[in-house]
Amino acid sequence: MGKVIYDISMSLDGFITAANVRPEAGLGDGGERLHEWAFNSADPRNRELLAKGASLGAIISGRHNYDLAVPYWEADGPTGDARVPTIVVSHSVPQDIPNGGVYRFADSIEAALEKAQKAAGDKDVAIMGGANIAAQFLKLGLVDEISIHLVPVLFGSGIRLFEHLDSAHVQLETTEVIETKEAIHLRFRLLK
Repeated sequence: MGKVIYDISMSLDGFITAANVRPEAGLGDGGERLHEWAFNSADPRNRELLAKGASLGAIISGRHNYDLAVPYWEADGPTGDARVPTIVVSHSVPQDIPNGGVYRFADSIEAALEKAQKAAGDKDVAIMGGANIAAQFLKLGLVDEISIHLVPVLFGSGIRLFEHLDSAHVQLETTEVIETKEAIHLRFRLLK
């Protein structure tokens, strides 16, 4: 069984979206800046990190993230042509799932993880999406690693990544730091 990795891009001041998130701006006003390292970079290290996403066994996303992103992801899901199975944590199944899509739905964190690990086999499972889903997985101790792509921008407002952890301390060990002009890629192992 592979690792469970929470993977997200974040502004220097801790936001994973800019302000004013809505269907036509899923990352908020100017929030696309968080993904420029992945799509507009000539640095091969950024492209290598992005290519690792295509080798994942499965992805877990929250329903809110799915609702905002599916118009962009379409049937192929967040990894595009790689078509990685994407498990969406949701209390209901939407009516308008893309035909032939990679999406499956689960009504709890535990059920989503079980489906994702089964789909992934020996490959890693990535949790992609919102702060709420990250906090739920972290509180239950179900994350092995956190991968943060720290983007050199200050948003000042939006959705903060680690605002919902309560007062629990989560001990981490730094395992990798890759510095590029567009982002500093940080990987941490959770100490359990």
